[in-house]
Amino acid sequence: MVFTRKNLDWWCERGILSLVLAMLVFAPLAFGAVHAWALLVLQTMAVGVLLLWAGRLWLNRRPRLLWPPLAWAVVAFTLYGVARYFTADIEYIARLELVQVLLFGFLFLAVLNNLRGQEDAEVIAGTLITVAVLTSSFALTQFLRHSHQVWNLVSQYPGRASGTYISPNNFSCFLELILPLTLAFLLVGRISIMKRVLLGYALLMLMIGLAVTLSRAGWAAAAAGVLLVLGILLGHRNHRVRAGLLLLVLIAGTGTFTSLYLSKTMGYIQHIKSPDRTGPGVLDVDTRLEMWRAAVRMWEDHFWWGVGPAHYDYRFPEYRPEQIQLRPERAHNDYLNLFADWGLAGGVIVFAGLGLFIIGLVKTWPHIRREENDFGSGQSNRFAFFLGAAGGLSALLVHSAFDFNLHVPANALIAVVLLALVTSNIRFATEKYWLRPKSGGKLGLTATLLAVVIFFAGQEWRRANEARWLSAAKQEDFYSPERAAMLTQAFASEPKNFQTVHDLGECFRNKSFEGGTNHVAMAQQAMDCYARSCELNPHYGDNYLHTAMCLDWLGRPAEAEQLYREAERCDPNSYFMLSNIGWHFVQTGDYAAARQWFERSLKLSNKSEIAKNYLLYVCEPKLEARASVRPPLQPERR
Repeated sequence: MVFTRKNLDWWCERGILSLVLAMLVFAPLAFGAVHAWALLVLQTMAVGVLLLWAGRLWLNRRPRLLWPPLAWAVVAFTLYGVARYFTADIEYIARLELVQVLLFGFLFLAVLNNLRGQEDAEVIAGTLITVAVLTSSFALTQFLRHSHQVWNLVSQYPGRASGTYISPNNFSCFLELILPLTLAFLLVGRISIMKRVLLGYALLMLMIGLAVTLSRAGWAAAAAGVLLVLGILLGHRNHRVRAGLLLLVLIAGTGTFTSLYLSKTMGYIQHIKSPDRTGPGVLDVDTRLEMWRAAVRMWEDHFWWGVGPAHYDYRFPEYRPEQIQLRPERAHNDYLNLFADWGLAGGVIVFAGLGLFIIGLVKTWPHIRREENDFGSGQSNRFAFFLGAAGGLSALLVHSAFDFNLHVPANALIAVVLLALVTSNIRFATEKYWLRPKSGGKLGLTATLLAVVIFFAGQEWRRANEARWLSAAKQEDFYSPERAAMLTQAFASEPKNFQTVHDLGECFRNKSFEGGTNHVAMAQQAMDCYARSCELNPHYGDNYLHTAMCLDWLGRPAEAEQLYREAERCDPNSYFMLSNIGWHFVQTGDYAAARQWFERSLKLSNKSEIAKNYLLYVCEPKLEARASVRPPLQPERR
């Protein structure tokens, strides 16, 4: 075979399509790619995509770039992410977020400029529908067998199916992205009878898979996406009857399935009929509202630039409401999370991009409809993909008001690919967004792509080594010397991770608290680790708390006082923090003060075992003993 520039360019294009398909298959199957190792695999594939794109720029004698207005918004947010990284309080967390911003930003541009063909869109749609059917089947098996097993892990959501994700809510978002796409191809796709039958089965499986997640927000979002597709088709003469019939079938079928079977399952009774129940993986309405209020307060305090990329979870303790004692991870509202993390500047860029996307849809719509009208039957695969992808993205926008699905890499990846493919249709409306880069432009774009590739490669190397040592540390006993050795290696691989060096300090502190001839040296090593962790994350209250505990242990309670005040400032409504401050007053013999701290800790959470035990077995007996030995009061002489 003779390899010409044209042949090599074709192979590069096929390579990009293959890598994007591999990412779309891998990410949903790998727990939604929420773990470090899965995200590293996606980064590696993305490196391949960018290298092949750079190759195509030079293999094609006259390359063209499609650069619609939305591309400028993507570039603007990417540049803002780079700038915000350099000003963030927690470098490690900001860098991890920057990696994802670059990953999805450049993937959007790569798909937009390399996978514009209708065949590419159809292959991607078919792949996504196939993966969704397989994972829905897995979810149905989980539900029927009352299994919480997800590959080698266990989901913490009893009675609910999560497919190949850990969270049923995230899995429902995956399905709601694909469900309108399946529906659109079923009704208006130009396909054979056999494929239409298979799509009918796929639609049924996706509906069942979505149902057994028991995700109320997922149901509402999917309904919004489906109604958008059917509502548009009801207004078209060619599709009105079929769309109306299918709508009636869906309403009757979901109602029957829910009343006759789903409503009688334990998961439905516990999660849907008792929505305010608390427990693992359950967030009642009041809890969500409190998390949203915390996000609003963060934004008010850091109005223009936000608290920092992905900083919400790490700044939350300072804003913690009394009702929430666990880590929220995210605000469970992607819009509020956006403004809390990125400020008004980031929010304006994102919503401007959303507005540009909607304007592009409006401009493109007549041209997509024209192709659909060219066929007497009204069938068009381009129209089906355009309509279905728009419905899926609309469902995601609805669900984002109640969860953090845009921070789940698999769902974000699918959304980015669909967004790019839909946006690319603007080329049918106008020619003005085509660019022909000359040698300087090609050099600049190639240099940018290679810079991102080099950055990704460096980050992958560091994070892969860190993940290897952290995984090994988890296999060792808590606070053991072996665990400390593994954490030391992990911190050497990634010296900006505040959590690793803090955990290393915990090993030294607990070893010191065991006593022994070297307990002073161990305590000092622990405090050195906490000091380093504090430099990397000044908002982490445990650094101050555990340093103060070491000072108490070494007989220096006066020095510990200020650190306990700093710890309380960082997390003023944490029952765990308050119970440990009460422990400090026990060490100093101030049992009256200790009792106040323990009582407040128990007010925040009756699960505070430290507060219960010290209050019952130490403070109360000591205070009663002191009261019993006091001399009786003498009558006042007049």
